[in-house]
This record gives sequence, C-alpha cells and structure tokens, in this order.
Amino acid sequence: MIRWPKVKCGQLLLRDPHHQRGPRGLSHALGRQLAAAGSGPVLTCALNKQRPAASGTRALLHVHSSPFSTLVKSAARDRIMASSEEVFVGSIDQGTTSSRFLIFDKAGEPVAVHQEEFSQIYPNPGWHEHDPDEIVQSVQNCIEGALKKFEQDGHSKDSIKAIGITNQRETTVVWDNKTGEPLYNAIVWTDTRTAALARELKARPDSDKLTDVCGLPISTYPSVTKLLWLLKNEEKVTKAYEAGTLAFGTIDAWLIYKLNGGPTNNVFVSDPTNASRTMFMDIHKLKYSEQMLDFFSYEFDVRKIHLPEIVPSSDAKAFGKIDSGSLKGWPIMGCLGDQSAALVGQKGFEPGAAKNTYGTGCFLLYNVGEKPVISTHGLLATVAYDFGTPVYALEGSIAVAGSGVKFLMENLGFSHASHKITELAEQVPDNGGLVFVTAFSGLFAPYWIDDAHGTMFGITHHTKRGHIARATLEAVCFQTKAILDAMEKDSGHKLAELKVDGGMSNSALCMQTQADLVRIPIVRPKMRETTALGAGIAAGFAAKVWKSFDELKEINTAGETKFEPAMEEAASKKMFKKWEKAVSMSRGWLAEEEAEAGHKEEAKEISEGAAKNEEASEV
Repeated sequence: MIRWPKVKCGQLLLRDPHHQRGPRGLSHALGRQLAAAGSGPVLTCALNKQRPAASGTRALLHVHSSPFSTLVKSAARDRIMASSEEVFVGSIDQGTTSSRFLIFDKAGEPVAVHQEEFSQIYPNPGWHEHDPDEIVQSVQNCIEGALKKFEQDGHSKDSIKAIGITNQRETTVVWDNKTGEPLYNAIVWTDTRTAALARELKARPDSDKLTDVCGLPISTYPSVTKLLWLLKNEEKVTKAYEAGTLAFGTIDAWLIYKLNGGPTNNVFVSDPTNASRTMFMDIHKLKYSEQMLDFFSYEFDVRKIHLPEIVPSSDAKAFGKIDSGSLKGWPIMGCLGDQSAALVGQKGFEPGAAKNTYGTGCFLLYNVGEKPVISTHGLLATVAYDFGTPVYALEGSIAVAGSGVKFLMENLGFSHASHKITELAEQVPDNGGLVFVTAFSGLFAPYWIDDAHGTMFGITHHTKRGHIARATLEAVCFQTKAILDAMEKDSGHKLAELKVDGGMSNSALCMQTQADLVRIPIVRPKMRETTALGAGIAAGFAAKVWKSFDELKEINTAGETKFEPAMEEAASKKMFKKWEKAVSMSRGWLAEEEAEAGHKEEAKEISEGAAKNEEASEV
C-alpha cells in the first residue's frame, strides 16, 4: 500500500496512473468512496484542465478538512496515488544502443521520457565501437526532450530534486585530460578484438590469483583488456600516455566528466559498481589494487594513466552538477552500472534476491549481502550497490540476448519489429530440434569460451523461420539456466523466484520457456523501467526523497505477472542436455580463422584447448 502524506489541509495532487478517469472523475471517485465509508464531504476542489500526463490523469485538490486518513485510505482502495507536493527524480539511462532520460515521481512512476538511438560502429568482424561525443550529445538531447514533455504536463523542473545515472558497463573511453577530447572511439563491452591479448594475459605468472582480488576472470569482457589494446595499437593513445595526459574511464566516468563541463571543473569519478568492471579495483576494499596495477603494468605503467576516484553510488556532492542546458546547476547524486541499477530498481535489497535483465545482453545478479563471494563456477563477483555500506552480488553475464533478435532482423531479413519475432516463434509448437548457440562474441558466464562462434545445430528440410526465431529466444533461456545452476552451487541456496525486466521480458513465450527450464516462478513487473528507476533511487536517497528501503516496498508491485513452470521436468532436462552438447560443439572455430590470418601458434593453442575440453565432456 502506498504511504500517504499526513496533512490536514493544503494542496493534494492526485494521479490515476491507469488513465481510467479524468480530473473530475478523480474527485467523484473519492466522494463515492468517502460516502460509502460514511465520512461525509471532506473537501472542496479546484480541478486543473491539463491533458493526461505520461503517468496518468491528474487533479489538483484543495483539501479543507481534518479526517485525512479516511480520505487517503479510500483513495488507496480506489487505486489513486496522492502526494502533498510534487517531488521527482531524473534518471539518465545510457545503454548500448540508445540513451534515455526519464523523470520519476515519488511513487516510482515514470512521468516523462525521451529516447534517442546513436550509431553502432563495426570497423572489423568482432569489433564494436561508439562515438563518445555522440553518446554525450544523445544524453543531452534526451534531457531536453523529456524535460519539455514534463513541463508541458504542468510540472516545474524545480520539483526535480536530483539526477541519477545508469550506464552500459565495461565500455571503455580514453581521452586527453587537458583538452577533454576523446582519443579513440569507445570500445564496447561486447567487443572481442582483445581475445589474443586475453590469452596472453592468462599465460602470465599469477594470473590465476587475480579473480580473488577483483572478482573477474581475464577475458575480452573487462575494461582492462580494451585499455591495454589501445595502448598497444593506437598512436594517439600512446602519445597521451607518454605526455601524462591519458585519462581512462567507463561510460559513467566519461558522462559525469562531460556533463560537469569537462576539464573546466574536472569532476572525474566512478562508483564501485562500474569501477569493479575494470579489473583495477580490489572488490574487498573498493580501492584500486596495487596487485592488479602491478600485474597489468608489464608493458605500460598503468599508474601513469589518470583513473577516476571511486566514490559511493549515492552521494549528494561527489558527482557534481550539470554544467549546461535546461538543467544547468542540477545535482547528480547517484550512479550505478546498468545491471546493479536494475537490481536496485527491482528492490533486491535482501540477500538472496535476484533479477535477470534481458536487454542487448542478459545479466543475472544475485544479492549475496555485505561480503563478496568469489565464484568457483564461472560467475563474476561484483558490487551490487554502495549506499554507504557496500552490498555485493554474484553475476552471470550473457553477451547476446536482444542483439540475437536484432541479428535475425538485420542480417537474416526477418521482420523489422522485434515483437514479430516472438509471434513467428509462437507459430511453431517447439524448436523442431534446432539449437542456436548465439556465440557472436564467444560465450560469457558460466562458460567463458572465447573461441566459440555462433552455430546452429539440427537444421533439416523441415526447419522454418519460426524454428529459428524460437531457438534464438531459447538460447538466452538456456544460458540463464546454466548461470542459475552455477549460482546455486556458489551460494548453496536455491532461488525462490527470479525477477525479470528488459525488452525481451515482454515476450510471454520467452518468459514461460525460462520458467520451464529453471523450475522456479518468473516474476515480471508491470512497469519495466527498473534500470532507470534504480538510478533514480540512488539519487533519491542522497536527496532524501526516500530515507529507507521500507519506503520503497510497495513501489512497482501492482500488475505483476508470474510465470510458473508448465513443462514436465524430464522434457526440460532433455532440452538443456541438448543445449550443453551444442555448446561443446561450438568451440574451436576461431582457431581456423587465426591460422588463416597467420597466427598459427595461437591457433594451435586454441585447437588443443578445444580438443581437451571435448575429451573432458565425453568423459
């Protein structure tokens, strides 16, 4: 139940988020409820004539009576939200394919949003880049667009108390700290150009000791391999390093730096949920690790690179203020990597809570409490959030989720509407024996196979487009099942339920398949902007919009959908066994490519590794 303001008179803003009533209908509904309760008339009202807002119809009521508790309880039964004053938080949601700015009210409802896509740059196979300046511009455009809608709906920007940021993680930006200009495109988290470098690092002495310090294994995924590649291969980056002006950061650090005016104010910070993805941070101390810096300084002294200061995820001053535009002077008070933000937005504050975000990739986070758990089953140890006391999580990362659907649309000529892919998959009763290992960037958790490539198994004369669509959705569900199995082994506990969000969670078929495979309920909220909401919550705590987790308990609970396992367990196990076989067969493809490119020693190493794994799987 919503917590209602305890006032006896004054202005009361009512909203119907379900768009079922006009302004007069709101007051009439209250009157009917109060009359039924025998309370008599308790208010007079002056109704505004504004059009419905994104959050629903609004009516401004002037309350002139004392039995307010009766009023608000009646309003609650009638599903009307109320607040004694307008209080909002803004949220910058900077993702892999688009940027957005959302404005949330205190009840966690989005009242305005603006989204803008930006360029995806693929210079070579396996390479994925973004233009850092274009990202900043897209964010600024989104702020202006959402604010325009917000003010058109009759709100004042003065009621926005703070701004939060959530962002794609691992994506690496390098710039000159004197000019503030980027030195290369941002290398995106999905990029695999560093595969050979990752193998080189794994072969170095003591590489097996790093995960205990930073929580991550060496792979193409963390930011450090991308940074080292830039130092080795890009002259502008090397020159800035030699001049002592090279700055490195993940997208959060870059955005905060630029939104604060760049070198003019030089606000250069990162929160632990992002800093933990670089491999430079000691996950136990939330500080840069001398051991990690030593290990990665074998060719370039990374201590000469300017690294952002690590600050808590929720802080009233550390992130500075926006330096230009309509929200100039507005404080940035929260910052969370996107997957941590989704856990916060799903209110996963208790140990044992878990969420899975089905976006461009797919990311499952499991709250393990105030001490990190270093996985022995292929998962990552990461920071869930730091609101004064750090809370940790186990994470399973899947490189390809929504991007697999996009692949069908853009590369194979399937429908250019993502919901049509689900409709196509629903036209067939099952996958027709087809298994699609969507290893476009290798395989992430819990497998960590860099040399796997996308492969389809089981194609016959009877294979239809619907089977391919279904197998693409199922690939995400299979990998989630593998991650959950690993999490249960690491934690020693079986999850009671899994909360979900992200674009692919809109597919009922996909969510039902997920429930069938993992054998626990899948819970999907009605309002799925949980990642952006999480950043808003981080900022809101610093701004005292909310003061405790208890105040958030009822946020975003109405209209949940629960998917229960429906398939027989034996059939589910059979499907997953076939998937595991397909994964083992997807290995080793990179070896042939590298041999053709002249990297024969590396190719031999990969082939031998694949053969050993094949033998082990047969045993």
